[in-house]
Amino acid sequence: MSGHSKWATIKRAKEVTDAKRGNIFTKLARAISVAAKTGGDPAMNSSLRVAIDKAREANMPKDNIERAIKKGTGEEKGEALEEILYEGFGSGGVAVLVEVVTDNKNRAASNLRHIFQKHGGSLGSTNSVLWQFERRGVFFIKTKQSEEIELNLIEAGVEDFEPTENGYACFCAPAQLHEIAKNLLTYNLIATELSAHFIPKETVPLTPEITSLIEELENDDDVNTVTANYETRL
Repeated sequence: MSGHSKWATIKRAKEVTDAKRGNIFTKLARAISVAAKTGGDPAMNSSLRVAIDKAREANMPKDNIERAIKKGTGEEKGEALEEILYEGFGSGGVAVLVEVVTDNKNRAASNLRHIFQKHGGSLGSTNSVLWQFERRGVFFIKTKQSEEIELNLIEAGVEDFEPTENGYACFCAPAQLHEIAKNLLTYNLIATELSAHFIPKETVPLTPEITSLIEELENDDDVNTVTANYETRL
């Protein structure tokens, strides 16, 4: 995977989120509500805890978070939301995963199909491209880089890490995110921005066609995140 960096992939996703702050609270609230369907206690529901962490990182008001949880558990009336993973192909065969949270899956599928076709791609069937990605837990450590710190990360359970501008991007199994974050406190290391992402196993060169496809997908109101197996560099 020459030239590929998992951190660069995540960094771009973060930059896209920051650029869309106008509708980010709506998308974060939907993600919280969907996660809360399987339980409203974040201590017992790791998916909900991750969704809440992301909302707090975006400075989402506490009242908004609590209301989104209640909508998910049914304590408060709200739109019926579904979380759907769509798989597709961009021009040149690039693999694309689109995570959608929607109240109308027919509308979402129709819109995505139109966007893919517009950019010379197509929606795929289940597992048509998913095998080209792995789901990883991701968090960041702000610290001076050193061999001692890297040893601490390994001892705490981090499976892989990459240097960033001001520390490390760390990777693990999604279910282990909060346990590892707790372990790191032993070494006075604080894990931030805990989340889960699909990361491509192999990559293809980034082209203008891929960029325009990804940008239009990310602008769709039902789309939560988009991941493609294009090459990224630090």
